[in-house]
Amino acid sequence: MPLAADTIVGVVGAGAMGSGIAQVAATRGHRVILADAIPAALDRARSAIAKSLDRQVEKGRLTVADAEAARDRIDYVGGIGPAQWAQFAPCGLVIEAILEDLPLKKAVFTALERVIAPDAILATNTSSLSVAALGGACQHAERVVGIHFFNPAPVMPLVEIVGAITTDPAVVAAARAFIDGWGKTTVIASDTPGFIVNRIARPFYGEALRIAEEGIADPATIDWAMRDIGGFKMGPFELMDFIGNDVNYAVTCSVFEAMYYDPRYRPALTQRRLVEAGLLGRKSGRGYYDYRDGARLPSPLRDQGLGKRTVDRIVAMLVNEAVDALHMNVASAADIELAMTKGVNYPKGLLAWGDELGVRTVLQRITALQDEYGEDRYRPSPSLRRLAKEARRILG
Repeated sequence: MPLAADTIVGVVGAGAMGSGIAQVAATRGHRVILADAIPAALDRARSAIAKSLDRQVEKGRLTVADAEAARDRIDYVGGIGPAQWAQFAPCGLVIEAILEDLPLKKAVFTALERVIAPDAILATNTSSLSVAALGGACQHAERVVGIHFFNPAPVMPLVEIVGAITTDPAVVAAARAFIDGWGKTTVIASDTPGFIVNRIARPFYGEALRIAEEGIADPATIDWAMRDIGGFKMGPFELMDFIGNDVNYAVTCSVFEAMYYDPRYRPALTQRRLVEAGLLGRKSGRGYYDYRDGARLPSPLRDQGLGKRTVDRIVAMLVNEAVDALHMNVASAADIELAMTKGVNYPKGLLAWGDELGVRTVLQRITALQDEYGEDRYRPSPSLRRLAKEARRILG
């Protein structure tokens, strides 16, 4: 069935992401079936959606009538069994938004394929797992596509559309047009680990952790530098605490493993220890910072020289990663720039930032780190070397 204004949208998983996707679809006029195996999760989702819609009314983005209509369009289905899966039969699109567990996701896709129409689209909201692997669990892998929203889905504009090697290009095009119709900004990513954003953004966290582990600067100073000097809306440590250290660490591990343990994506022991201790960030009350009542956030060392060196190091790593993503055909240059500005609110596109700094400068910073540490972690992209060589030839 073609995706249209009257398409019924299914969402499996009623966590923060699933409930957010359900809200977006319902606000755009679609009937939504939102399911979760845990009844309490549905209760939390119902409450969260109601509060979010009320905020939209307070901000003048929705009328009271529109918010009420959106609430009424969502049907909540508790439990997972034949009767529950049957509820998805009329859906033209079903988006899976459960835990990043490949076997569990495969089981969901297998169950859904038994009940939905032959031409309905199956989508995953995975942030780092293989779309091809999920398609492999289905009889009709050509209709399986990645539709990766960013949290919170009602607020964040970016959605990555990911076609696997087995996905019909017409399905990719249909999914993109449909999500564009929801007012989102879509980009096309290849089915590679981390897609665009979660691949390119790894140095924002990883290099900050490395700097802190070496005692060069503490988290508060690194965050201050990235905000006040680098222009980022949030520093890496406060962002990891906001995302959840368990979530951020899991994505890093997933990308690292999927990239055949390339040291460029190696997780940090510091973050592993925080996760093991249950210090997950804001949601647990403690992470890199203490958010409990009465706690005071540490003051940064406002050293401009240290701050600039910190920003220069992390930004060079980010630019190198963006250049390499383009080199490896992860996405087009335009979509890479859109993804990093709209998906994680970077102050400017990384490819443009590299041009602004000068590719020779970026290469010098990367090779200096490689010379200092002797690690492949600081391997310059072949394209960065080529661009720097061309710049030397032109400029003399």
